[in-house]
This record gives sequence, C-alpha cells and structure tokens, in this order.
Amino acid sequence: MNSEFIEILRALERERDIPLAVLWEALETALTNAYKKHCGAVGDVRLRLDSSKAGVRLFCERTVVEEVENPHTQISLEEARKFKPEAEIGDTVSVPVDLDDFGRIAAQTAKQVIVQRIREAEREQIYQEFQERVGEILSGFVQRREGPNVIIDLDRVEAILPPEEQVPNEPYRPHDRLRVYLLRVERTTKAPRIIVSRSHPSLIRRLFELEVPEVREGSVVIKAVAREPGARSKIAVWAKEPNIDPVGSCVGLRGTRVQAVVNELYDEKIDIIRWYPDPAQFIAEALSPAKVSKVQLNESEKSALVIVPDDQLSLAIGKAGQNVRLAARLTGWKIDIRSESQMAQDAPATGKEEKESAS
Repeated sequence: MNSEFIEILRALERERDIPLAVLWEALETALTNAYKKHCGAVGDVRLRLDSSKAGVRLFCERTVVEEVENPHTQISLEEARKFKPEAEIGDTVSVPVDLDDFGRIAAQTAKQVIVQRIREAEREQIYQEFQERVGEILSGFVQRREGPNVIIDLDRVEAILPPEEQVPNEPYRPHDRLRVYLLRVERTTKAPRIIVSRSHPSLIRRLFELEVPEVREGSVVIKAVAREPGARSKIAVWAKEPNIDPVGSCVGLRGTRVQAVVNELYDEKIDIIRWYPDPAQFIAEALSPAKVSKVQLNESEKSALVIVPDDQLSLAIGKAGQNVRLAARLTGWKIDIRSESQMAQDAPATGKEEKESAS
C-alpha cells in the first residue's frame, strides 16, 4: 500500500462526506478479517494500520508471553525484542505484516468492507440529516406511484407519501412539484424510510411561514390550525405588537400571500381569523364569516352555546356542518349553535317548567 491509497480514502471522504477515521477503521477491520481468513488465525487478532511518507504499513499487535500458544496473538520475549528491545512479559508489540503474502484476498475483502461501510455511513448520515428536519417543509417532485404510495423525489433521496397522508382531490401527476411536510424518519435494514404528508395541519403553518415575513420573524404568531384537507382550513393568528394587523399580514396586498398558499394546496379554502385570549370572543371569531349574537360558556365541560341571528344559522353551521366543526377544532371547545328564534321558543317552555316546579 502506498501514499496513493491514502489519497483515495481522502477523495472518498470529500465526495461522500464520510470522516477519514471511519474509512480507516473499516479498512483495519477488513484487513483483520482477510488476515484471519488467509492465515487460519484464531483468537482476538488485532491489526493496526500506520501511515507515513513511505506509505501505509500493517502491524499485528501481539502480547509478549513466556510460552507461545497462538502465534497470531502472542510472541516470545526473544522475538519481541527484535521489534522492541525493551519489551517485557505482558507487553504488547507491533509486528510488521507483509501485505504481499495475502494481497489479493486482502484487497477483495477490504473493498467489500469499505463499500459496505460507506453505504452504512451514508444511510446514517441521511437518517440524522432528515431526523433533524422533522416538522419542516421539503420541496420535491412526484416521481411515481408504488401501489397506494406516492414516491416523492427530494433530489438526494426518495420520500414516501402514504395514502393516509394524501389529499383525496390532489392529482399527484409525475413531475408535479410539491411541498410536503416531513412527518417522520424510520430506520430500516436498508435506506432510511422518509415519510411525508400533504394532509397534516402543520403543512399550512409552514407554508405561511414561507410566504409571510411577519410569521417567519415571529411578530405574527399562528396560534391554532384546523384543517379538512382539500376542502377548507381555519387558522387563528395573533400579533405581538398592537400596531401590526395579523390578519392583514397573512392575507397580503390584494390577497397575494394567502393566494400563494391556496395555490400550493390546489385551491383549498383558507379562513384567517384573529385569535383572542377570551374564549367567548375567540369562539365567535372562529365561526366567521357568520355573525354571532351571544356566546354562553360552560367552563367545567368546556362547551359553548352560541346564539346567532336566524339568517346566520346555516352560515354558522356550514355545509354538512363543516364551519362549526372546524371552529370547534380550532378553539378546542364543544360548540352548540342555536338561532335566536329557537332560543325564544325554548324560553317559554323553560319558564313554564320552572313555575310548575315552584308550585
């Protein structure tokens, strides 16, 4: 082995971003296996590589003993002092190994081990890189379908968009550009399994961070997100400074910012509302665009009775109950909606029951 070999390892270090120490360790392991296989060595054989200007040399670490039982792991005191004059019983001596004796076997074994080690290191590197990015948005292209899964090309690696993380009305055509939410990374016996989502509520949060500088910088905070993927979403926003309009910041001039998010989500409707610390006020706001007359809270059950004008009832409930359902998810409160006329009808009955009870 000469200095060119070191240059090959350094080139691998640069190209694959794998530390030289990892490659060096892999090579020592490979040569140890080759030595044991070629020489029929048994026991705890320890080979050590040493580099110098003259090239790379291989040494076998042997223990100095009075009587040698295993010549591959032990050495007599007389022989040891040829390599280390001050050697004593119990010392460890480095004995040079002639690589030419098993060069072809060593080369083949070393190649196999190094290739395997490079693959393992690359897999670990990919796992660590993407594990640190869980919860972020990634940009890629639809590559193909594999059964119910959609495979997303993220340039260096492929990610899996499973059916439960897909949005039913999105086409996922090959070569379509997509932004996806990195859900989790799983270790496998082969490459890491990268799972992404298009239906996760936090995808909307991250998209607004990309499009709205105030959200990205933290002056506007997205307090809550409720989503029915592909249909409609609600987000509650709050500004840290009183002179900032959180809703206006997210909508943008002529709606450009929110429209960019809508376009990314294939025209999913997005309601942007103002967050309030008062639950009653927040619930009323969450039911927009419907107008609310009154909100009665039951703190112990965390439920709310919301009274709306008669002409706002269907708007407050929404198509198939969508508006009130999203408002409940957004606020975390159970919401029961009644019209003013329904409340008026219930009032006499309630008064009559109370009168009979008193009598």
